Amino acid sequence: MRRGGPNILRWVSIGLLLAAVALFFYELVAFSRKRARMPEGLTIAGVPVGGLSQSGALEQLLQVYSTPIEIMYDDQSILLNPASVGFRLDTEVMLAAAELERTGTDFWSGFWGFLWNRPGEATAIPLRADYSPVQLEFTLRDIAARYDEPSLPAEPVPGSPSFTAGKPGQVLDISRAEELIAEVLQIPYNRRLTLPIVPDEAPRPTLETLEILLKQNIDVADFDGLVVLYIFDLRTAEKLHFAYFQNRDIPIEPDIAFTAASTIKIGIATAFLRYFDHPVDPEADRWLVEMITLSGNDPADWLMERLDKETGPLLVTEILMQIGLESSFLDAWYHPPAIPISGVYRETPGNQRADINTAPDPLNQTTATEIGMLLGDIYDCANGGGTLLAVFPDQITQGECTTLLNLLAQNKIAVLIEAGVPLGTRVAHKHGWTSSPLDMVSDAGIVFSPGGDYVLSVFLWNTPEMIWEPTKNLVAGLSQAVYNYFNPPIE
Repeated sequence: MRRGGPNILRWVSIGLLLAAVALFFYELVAFSRKRARMPEGLTIAGVPVGGLSQSGALEQLLQVYSTPIEIMYDDQSILLNPASVGFRLDTEVMLAAAELERTGTDFWSGFWGFLWNRPGEATAIPLRADYSPVQLEFTLRDIAARYDEPSLPAEPVPGSPSFTAGKPGQVLDISRAEELIAEVLQIPYNRRLTLPIVPDEAPRPTLETLEILLKQNIDVADFDGLVVLYIFDLRTAEKLHFAYFQNRDIPIEPDIAFTAASTIKIGIATAFLRYFDHPVDPEADRWLVEMITLSGNDPADWLMERLDKETGPLLVTEILMQIGLESSFLDAWYHPPAIPISGVYRETPGNQRADINTAPDPLNQTTATEIGMLLGDIYDCANGGGTLLAVFPDQITQGECTTLLNLLAQNKIAVLIEAGVPLGTRVAHKHGWTSSPLDMVSDAGIVFSPGGDYVLSVFLWNTPEMIWEPTKNLVAGLSQAVYNYFNPPIE
């Protein structure tokens, strides 16, 4: 029995050694197989690929990132194939980084950690991919073309001063949508988003449309005289200017001269405040109010006498010329005798046209455009800019221009431009017409409206003389059409 003991122990030892060697090689083979695959916990572009072969990891990446993106346009679901926007994974670079992670650890160090069941640190390889912004924009524009509901502008009602109601819409915000889709393309899961949709306000009709409507109104009114109309958008600086004679267009340059009548009193008030600082004395203040609101000729003369007892009207003309008004002048007092103070009858671009002649007063003239430009200059001055402050920086102030606007806004006659705007709308204007015969009617003003402030200057002339009632109604209708253009109805 004692002789057999060592043999048993030897065989047991040999058995254990063989078992240990077998276990070692078993674990070594298992580790080698595991090392041939992606490390546990490894993610590529956010996709778990631990334990997968390189080909398996590639297949997993392609499967995840080729999944269509679900995008919602309002309540419409749209599937966007990433390939349609040129999306491409840079799998070569990402798999090379993964291979480096797999082989970066020393074999025997890794085997030792494997034996002790020590998992390696989880590693994340970032996404490497690109897409085509051009293809994405093209795709989004195609979606917009199919699903957008663009607004509809207000449309003119032919032969009337009205517009049909515009309809607001909604459109895709393409630039923001590009940003959102670019982000979703780079995430592996929850690949869905809601497209940004923005309101599309109903636009105003174009000025060309307004011009057509205004001329239709003139035709419907059976007015075959001359209408010169000037509109200036004080917000955008867009303008409309046309001359319409005997129901057809005639050239607008140079602008046609008219008898200025009382509209030139805007220039008198401007010149007076150029020479006298505001606040003026009570007497001058009363004359200014009476000149504008009552169209008083005597107050106009008294104010010009304050400028110069001999040449007051010429000083008014000088101011107008200094701000670039070539066809606007006053060369006599309102009271008789009607003779030119300068001693000559003035020739201007406006009164030298051979194709049209309104027989303007040789002593008092303006044009629809120039009186409108003067109003625009006063408005700009009241807002701290414009020609008046540039030409007369030390003589005219912003406050004086505000006083001028307030003065013109006191002129309330309830006809012409005022009759075409809603009750309570502020209109800073001056009207004028000739009498016996009534061959010229004019009104020029600034309309302050919710849709934007604008200058409107309308001059009418005809021979034989016009009839007051239909003429004033025509101007009111033109004013209403312009107001409706700036303030179109919306559904």
